[in-house]
Amino acid sequence: MEKFTKLSGIAAPMPLVNIDTDMIIPKQFLKTIKRSGLGVNLFDEMRYDRDGKEIPDFVLNKPQYREAQILVAGDNFGCGSSREHAPWALLDFGIRCVISTSFADIFFNNCFKNGILPIVLPQEQVDLLMKDAEKGANARIEVDLEAQTVTSSDGEVFTFDVDAFKKHCLLNGLDDIGLTLEKAASIESYESTMAAQRPWV
Repeated sequence: MEKFTKLSGIAAPMPLVNIDTDMIIPKQFLKTIKRSGLGVNLFDEMRYDRDGKEIPDFVLNKPQYREAQILVAGDNFGCGSSREHAPWALLDFGIRCVISTSFADIFFNNCFKNGILPIVLPQEQVDLLMKDAEKGANARIEVDLEAQTVTSSDGEVFTFDVDAFKKHCLLNGLDDIGLTLEKAASIESYESTMAAQRPWV
């Protein structure tokens, strides 16, 4: 998993509330178990019409937001089913950070396990960042995980809370497999001991 330390990027404004995981990545794209290739179908039903053509008014189809790495979203982002494909699709598109007033619990935890930083801020701060994001490609928001700060393009700084363990994992690029591999020496030692004591197993 790629480490997350600092990010300075274009933020796309998405003020809709209750964006569920089926809106993020519709069910027909859940057949794959690969983490790559889903970005093209991110927000598929909002990005494309029935003929598969881009809807120009959708925020991520606008030229100034095609390279967005941050999403400033409405309340209760990631609600609905627990599909891990939702953060996969966001990450594959290029989104590394989502800022909202609240997230669904399972989606929130899945973000950390896939290299995405979900940030919870008060409504008034999210509103300010939403307006900042509406400025387009010239307005870059900075996110510093180590310092736990978000800085607007105008230099306004907001602090956010993050669980210490989840922060450690993101800073070091550790998903569940990475965490297990950190204990590889202990696991090998245990397996060797068990093989000697119980060779019949």
